[in-house]
Amino acid sequence: MAKSTWDLCVLGAGPAGYAAAMRAQDLGKDVIVIERARVGGAGVHAGALSSKTMWHLSNDFALAQRSDRGYCAKAGFEISYRRVIESVRAAVSEREGYFDKQLDRLAASRSGGGSVSLVRGTAKFISPHEVEVRRTDGSLELVSASHFVVATGSKPRIPDGLPVDGDLVVTSDHIESFPSFPESMVIVGAGVIGCEYATVFANFASTKIRIIDRQPRILPFEDEDVAEEVASNFESMGILIHRSSKLQEMRVVDGKVEYVISDPEGKTQTIRVERALVSVGRVPNTRTLGLENAGVQLDKNDSIVATHTQSSVSHIYAAGDVTMDIALANVAELEGRYAVEKMFGLDPRPIRYEALSAIMFLKPEVASVGLNELQAKERKIPYRVGVVDNRLVARNVAMRNTSGFVKLLAAKDSGKILGLRVVGPQASSTIQGIAFLIEMGATLDDIDRCVHPHPAIPEGVQECARMLLGRSVFKVEVFGPEGLLRCGEG
Repeated sequence: MAKSTWDLCVLGAGPAGYAAAMRAQDLGKDVIVIERARVGGAGVHAGALSSKTMWHLSNDFALAQRSDRGYCAKAGFEISYRRVIESVRAAVSEREGYFDKQLDRLAASRSGGGSVSLVRGTAKFISPHEVEVRRTDGSLELVSASHFVVATGSKPRIPDGLPVDGDLVVTSDHIESFPSFPESMVIVGAGVIGCEYATVFANFASTKIRIIDRQPRILPFEDEDVAEEVASNFESMGILIHRSSKLQEMRVVDGKVEYVISDPEGKTQTIRVERALVSVGRVPNTRTLGLENAGVQLDKNDSIVATHTQSSVSHIYAAGDVTMDIALANVAELEGRYAVEKMFGLDPRPIRYEALSAIMFLKPEVASVGLNELQAKERKIPYRVGVVDNRLVARNVAMRNTSGFVKLLAAKDSGKILGLRVVGPQASSTIQGIAFLIEMGATLDDIDRCVHPHPAIPEGVQECARMLLGRSVFKVEVFGPEGLLRCGEG
């Protein structure tokens, strides 16, 4: 068996693992990255990049279908699922090509300047400092390293009893394998991933979408006004939401998917659709890693227990979805870099998770940073909240798309910025400035004094701040506290 020794061994070449390897190379370290599948992980394949490419394509199609903008396509549009997926795969291939090119260059030398070598295969710990690697050609290699980063990501969770076959009943891993747009599809789960795919297929207007939601409303982790704005738009798109419904059974019958749901009163309903998408969360890829041989502690969900990315074994770190704290590609990258800087003595500034931003690719788009009202109440943080309807934002008016709103939370006494939710077109263009201000401990007054471009979506955030400061050009007594402007406390 071949043997090799490295400064750092990274398990997984997704967002966390790739970022960790690049940062270690910056520091002059020799790194081996072990990846069983494709570089980029779920951040590129069957995940973030591929699904967002589908979302953008579907929005382009939906916009082109509109006839209220002074133009329309008289002959209509032909649409092909196969060609949509070809475009998605072209985007994925382009991104993967950049990764592969960089890895080829960085593997060329180990002459003291730092290197990154990629090995295709699977790894299993056999001791705290050693993993056995089975390459894709079947050969074995013993890899020893001073430090490790476990960044093997996650996979879709499949509840017991659901007949997931990758064809008629699928997870997000199988979406791209459809031969054509299904006539109908039920989505099990009303979290972000399920709602994103509901948006995509509804935008393409070729599939009747149903969502099974065990909760009274979709997106249960978000504030009610955010969830209801999205749900209202979903229903206007023809999406049927089975609210407060429990999936009793799902089976494949005569090439179709048949499912049985019950409402809170116990009344059942049997419905038949062409396909089903199971989207009820993700689980970490840790079971085959032999972490018990290294003494790494796992929780009851098989997630690695880590404090500031450091596991229970001092030289083994975990980044990304394997800890299942916040399963986002941008968080995974931050954690990968942070872990490397920490293990090699740079004493990095701790990651401020409260200042992290996220985007939900829905209709309307939702962007978030910091706390929402639910979280502020859970933490017993006194707050004030201001809401400005997008009908008052000039850029939204110019876009002829005024659905949604801007919602800003600030500490009740100090005015310190706590969080922001933006619901509407180009929401993602609004949040990063507020993320920076939260990181800096800024206040409402700081937002007010920023010079914003005009017309632009961020002006809605500024108007929220001014409203809470009593300086808004729009007056609550004119538009009404429950109308286009809203103030509140909690």
